Amino acid sequence: MTFREDLHQARTGNGPAVLATLRNTAIGWHRTNGATNIARATRQANRRSHDLITAVTSSYPRTQ
Repeated sequence: MTFREDLHQARTGNGPAVLATLRNTAIGWHRTNGATNIARATRQANRRSHDLITAVTSSYPRTQ
């Protein structure tokens, strides 16, 4: 006997893997720039999103 709930398969695609990659990249970027508290560095970065966009798109990235 098969129930309808058993036949349902959630399809998440690549979303979770992409978000994990972006999160790990951001953490690595903060550590490379000397951050010891990643949560604080993330909060500060949220307030300066234009600096992050410049760092990612610039051919000469600046450090903090």
